[in-house]
Amino acid sequence: MGLRDNGPAGRAGSEADEEETSALALKILVAGGFGVGKTTLVGAVSEIRPLRTEEALSEAGELIDDTAGVDRKTTTTVAMDFGRITIRSGLSLYLFGTPGQDRFWFLWDELSQGALGAVVLADTRRLEDCFPAVDYFEHRRIPFVVAVNCFSEARRYGATEVARALDLEQGTPVVLCDARDKDSGKEVLIRLVEYAGRVHTARLLDSVAPRAGSA
Repeated sequence: MGLRDNGPAGRAGSEADEEETSALALKILVAGGFGVGKTTLVGAVSEIRPLRTEEALSEAGELIDDTAGVDRKTTTTVAMDFGRITIRSGLSLYLFGTPGQDRFWFLWDELSQGALGAVVLADTRRLEDCFPAVDYFEHRRIPFVVAVNCFSEARRYGATEVARALDLEQGTPVVLCDARDKDSGKEVLIRLVEYAGRVHTARLLDSVAPRAGSA
């Protein structure tokens, strides 16, 4: 059976299929301490209705979770948040918000599989809450940026001050953002994709570079 030209409509359909096939989807984690704004960020930037796994805080949970500084928070993520955003034609990001409490950290290993990189949200009033996320991604060599969620009542610090306080590895980006604002959140994600791309490219080049003394 020979090939048939279905005319402009057929060619347009083929081109659309080819474009869809060539589209790139990247997995991004959004991590940080309890109540820092992870669910808010995913919801603000997602172009689809975000999937949320929130449950109401209970009296029993008060004995386990540290809610100091987030007394007005009434719900907590118990599995993950999920959203999607198109950065440009052919490039989409799938966002996975991690749970913030210690008792749900066993989920992080599953969520981090195949991730390009991560956003670590930070609140300068409780900066120590993001230490575990920073340590997690540094030890697993997952590129990340620290995004300082600028709450109105929080004291403002510069990126250099935050990087020094967190003892970040040299070159790790620190950006200021408003997790409620879509454009602000999108800028954070673009910064992460650019940074993670450079890191992964450098590692790839290093892995194929000829070793000293080799023939």
